[in-house]
Amino acid sequence: MAASVARRGLYRDPIGAGGGAGMNKAQSPSVLRLAITPGEPAGVGPDLIVRLAAAESAPAELVAIADPELLAERAAHLGLKLGIEPFEPSQPPSPQRAGRLKIWPVPLAHPVEAGRLDPANAPYVLETLKRACAGCLEGRFDALVTGPVHKGIINDAAIPFTGHTEFLAEYCGGEPVMMLAIPGLRVALATTHLPLNQVSAAITRASLARVVDVLHQDLIQRFGIREPRILVCGLNPHAGEGGHLGREEIEVIEPVLAQRRAHGWRLIGPVPADTAFVPPRLQDVDAVLAMYHDQGLPVLKHLGFGHAVNITLGLPIIRTSVDHGTALELAGTDRADLGSLRQALLLACQLVQSSRICSPRVDQNARGAQQEESSPDLGAGETSDAL
Repeated sequence: MAASVARRGLYRDPIGAGGGAGMNKAQSPSVLRLAITPGEPAGVGPDLIVRLAAAESAPAELVAIADPELLAERAAHLGLKLGIEPFEPSQPPSPQRAGRLKIWPVPLAHPVEAGRLDPANAPYVLETLKRACAGCLEGRFDALVTGPVHKGIINDAAIPFTGHTEFLAEYCGGEPVMMLAIPGLRVALATTHLPLNQVSAAITRASLARVVDVLHQDLIQRFGIREPRILVCGLNPHAGEGGHLGREEIEVIEPVLAQRRAHGWRLIGPVPADTAFVPPRLQDVDAVLAMYHDQGLPVLKHLGFGHAVNITLGLPIIRTSVDHGTALELAGTDRADLGSLRQALLLACQLVQSSRICSPRVDQNARGAQQEESSPDLGAGETSDAL
């Protein structure tokens, strides 16, 4: 898969964002402006941002949406020389300079101690996200890169919160699909943060069709892959074993895929998940669609944890994120790996550039498949016959 994706899409070493390990290796014809939210203030998000800004330059402008005192204090605690500058939206973007960081201030509700959660700051976390989303929707920022949040402490503050993906869907609109990526492998999810006993009921023809359509369209328009090949996992062991271990493959997954194959889409599956990630299956595949969170992500994180990127597809904005959590035990130290944040920034730049090239194109096959999906006449037998 790695060789194929590098040839056909954006995925070059390290994650299709220009090659090289440092941010200063990315190339852009114009200066992009990226919004960065640190996430949970007691976690490693603030550490990663100040460490990266202190050490690395970039052709894009990085704007942290955060409490400036929090970032200044964390930088001082880590012994970093970092100048804090106020963000001026009216000024044109300028490349990131090592040792400087622009901040759009959002005040904390309560002082923060690294590694110690405080529900009083949950509204602050959400306010940084709202400010960043609004800036992207208004055109102030080209993309959003998010640090890790702590879902539990936000809910402890009596604020219902399932995750970034669901929050962004509610705030920005669109049809969000969660995808994680490392060099050579992209994994999208048909369902996200659900208890396992709710997954089967959540996978309907309509919901799966929406996910497949968004994934297919964004591989074209965001990643620049003209004819994406998508490997689709089954839900049940052995992909249902012909209906003996569950009928979701027969009654839900296969009809959705068959309908789109009739329009020329390159969809493989449903395949048994236990062999979906073996190298022969992944040759010339641009993405894998897993049915639930822990079906696809353990493999990807085993291969590339700490250097993977979370991408939210289907939004009117471009959003990437780190692949890890708040790592409270590492907060206030310099031991957290910068790799995932660096890759998230690089990939955000690349997705912006690719979208500007590819987004005017209209995928007529996608439109036809979506229109047919809404037809009430397509039963399981009819769609299966389309094969």
